[in-house]
Amino acid sequence: MEELLELKAYLEQGRYSEALALIGEMEEMSRDDKINKIRSYMVVLLLHLIKRHAERKTTRSWEVSIKNALSEIHYTNKRRKAAGTYLSEDELRDTLDEAWPMALRRASLEAFEGRYDEIQLDRQIDRAGLLEEALQLLLEDGACNVI
Repeated sequence: MEELLELKAYLEQGRYSEALALIGEMEEMSRDDKINKIRSYMVVLLLHLIKRHAERKTTRSWEVSIKNALSEIHYTNKRRKAAGTYLSEDELRDTLDEAWPMALRRASLEAFEGRYDEIQLDRQIDRAGLLEEALQLLLEDGACNVI
């Protein structure tokens, strides 16, 4: 809200270059918020994929969580007015990599009733394959349609 008041003051004072700079900062803040939200849903997505791969089973609850996370990532990543997406395929891949440590940490607490720490759990799964599977699920779901 403070930024909007500052923007209004710049425009009223004819300080257009400062107003444009502030608009740029506000756009970056909005994009960062979208990325943080997407990363949060990616943690949930990866958490359940890790458990599914490690335990070699699934549950209805895990599948519902995976579908919900994919849906929320798709929704959040979609640019409604400008069309396209906030994150490209490469950026989605990078964000999945960033979400991995948190997802693995959480999965180590849940998979196998918490018997394995992060390192032990990580050894039981194919990280590269799982990340690729997650990316393919995102792309199939339409989370990345850059225009």
